[in-house]
Amino acid sequence: MDEMNLAMLLLRVGIGLTFAAHGYGKIFQGGRIPGTAGWFDSMGMKPGKLHAWLAALTEISTGLLLALGFLTPLAAAGMVGVMVVAAWTVHRHNGFMIVREGWEYTFVLALVAVTVATLGPMEWSVDNALGIDDDWDGYVGLAIAAGGGVLAGLTQLAMFYRPPKPEQAS
Repeated sequence: MDEMNLAMLLLRVGIGLTFAAHGYGKIFQGGRIPGTAGWFDSMGMKPGKLHAWLAALTEISTGLLLALGFLTPLAAAGMVGVMVVAAWTVHRHNGFMIVREGWEYTFVLALVAVTVATLGPMEWSVDNALGIDDDWDGYVGLAIAAGGGVLAGLTQLAMFYRPPKPEQAS
């Protein structure tokens, strides 16, 4: 069982910290929030500044929660929601493969998050220390992570995504 705990810890920490770092970058690297906000506005996620902050803070918080194994299905749902929005707004027109800026990476991150929520965070987690890990894994974790995450992403798209009209050829 220690091998399973170690494997899940490595997976949770690796994916969680990667996701958190992505959010950190939106705030502290590159164009920071103003640059991210301008990019979000240009793709139709308006208001861009609000969505830049929401995306960054969701990525940081859900990534850290997943790494800790704390409220694991909710963390996974947050990750799935962000990846649904990213896949639809940025990557869907480019096909599947990431080498063409496709949606492969967003799919893999969402799939890993749902898998972790379904299996549960295992013994080496905050959820286990609190005694709530068995209440949230299996089909419950799957439903929260996949169902809740997809619903959250689609709701955000329905409420805020207004893609720019394609430029007409002259």
